[in-house]
Amino acid sequence: MPMTTKTLGLEQNLYDYLLSVSLREPEILTQLRQETAQYPIGRMQIAPEQGQFLALLVQLLGAKKTLEIGVFTGYSSLVVALALPSDGKVVACDISDEFTTIARRYWQQAGVADKIQLHIAPALQTLDRLLATKEAETFDFAFIDADKSNYDAYYERSLQLVRPGGLIAIDNVLWSGRVADPQVQDNRTKRIRAFNQKLHQDQRVSLSLVAIADGLTLALKR
Repeated sequence: MPMTTKTLGLEQNLYDYLLSVSLREPEILTQLRQETAQYPIGRMQIAPEQGQFLALLVQLLGAKKTLEIGVFTGYSSLVVALALPSDGKVVACDISDEFTTIARRYWQQAGVADKIQLHIAPALQTLDRLLATKEAETFDFAFIDADKSNYDAYYERSLQLVRPGGLIAIDNVLWSGRVADPQVQDNRTKRIRAFNQKLHQDQRVSLSLVAIADGLTLALKR
């Protein structure tokens, strides 16, 4: 699976330096990251510098209500929950009981379990239910990091759910560089390419693709 748990394109010594002068990772997040790394699919974990960047964005937005599509072992939801005020809320979507059990344990240890509302169901069902219950334009921030085949559908629903001036962050948009290799024509890579092209033309948002971790697109709803 073409993903990375560190920022692409940096030599190891420069990457280590970057972390040494910028990363302020709470011990609970370090522990979660290290436990996740033991799993064969541990590279689905976001990079620590990316988590810190998400936390900074959430604080800049003054966010109180956030959305997460794809929880895995809970690093990104934990980093966001820690950055939210005491009355903040994360609505988290995932389909895995196994991995979200790890997430719940760390949320509990960090004292933020009451901020995170986890929905174990296909994310599109949860998002459609949120829209049906009049939660459109009530979210400040959304983070999309789930199955790539549904990125477009997740984005369209997130765009309805976040308020004007709200931010959508989408992970893995550089896909370990495979998106830039015309010889790579597998289905997931082609879908990410098409998604990136669509957002480039989408006038409903202000756009920036940041080369952090495996590529993070930021789309600010106009």
